[in-house]
Amino acid sequence: MDLAQLAALAAVVDEGSFDAAASALHVTPSAVSQRIKALEQTAGQVLVRRTKPSEVTEPGQVYLRLARQIDALIGAAQVERRGEAQEHVTVPIAVTADSMATWVLPALAALPPGICLDLHRDDQSRTADLLRAGTVMAAITSVVEPVQGCRSTRLGITRYRPMATPAFVEQWFADGVTPDALAVAPMVVFDRNDDLQDQYLRRRTRRRLAPPRHHVPASADFAEAVALGFGWAVLPFEQSSEREDRGLLVEVDPGHHVDVVLHWQQWTLQTPALEAVAAAIRGAAAEHLL
Repeated sequence: MDLAQLAALAAVVDEGSFDAAASALHVTPSAVSQRIKALEQTAGQVLVRRTKPSEVTEPGQVYLRLARQIDALIGAAQVERRGEAQEHVTVPIAVTADSMATWVLPALAALPPGICLDLHRDDQSRTADLLRAGTVMAAITSVVEPVQGCRSTRLGITRYRPMATPAFVEQWFADGVTPDALAVAPMVVFDRNDDLQDQYLRRRTRRRLAPPRHHVPASADFAEAVALGFGWAVLPFEQSSEREDRGLLVEVDPGHHVDVVLHWQQWTLQTPALEAVAAAIRGAAAEHLL
């Protein structure tokens, strides 16, 4: 593999265009175009969609991941050769919205100086796609099967309980948490990919219900919307416990919950920065997850 061609591929994807990639690499746009074309000829496939922004194709994901791994290895080798700490190294990782809002950031705050984080937030079922595409080096995910070129470690369980305000429960569930009540009681969901509330509904009722729903795509604001009475939602303990203690939230349906098993997937290759991040994540998960 030609390292300059791989670097051009990563730059085009990261910067979003051939011109921006040329600026980042300090070469001409023509040079970037030639390198991408040469890499595509070698691969025998189109690796980059010439869109705005530029996107990697599915065959290109393999080469993008390789480009990022080579870059990480080169950085680690340079540090070892000089025998001194690298000034800055960036570790891109994918995390779930709830984990970032609760236990991940405090864990990563303890990392040694010089490690910069590039955090990508997505649903736990989709973070592995970012790892597969080569966008990140590691991911917190509900996908147990290791992505190609990665290893998977079980972190633990996040338990989600259906929560609402006392007034909301009195208004919508006065006669109990029945399928008929759940069919009309408004609920709060994170975004269009958030399936946790619907998982609870399917398990609880054995029916496909479509109650009114509010979309609130920010973790802190999501929990706040529930506390303000917009609707009910399933929340992890760390997002609900303080409001429970203050009487602002109550458990809607005690004994019924949704458990999500989380895993840490990372590249099989090892760099000191990635291993430091992994150790911080695993340690925090052991403390906060079931």
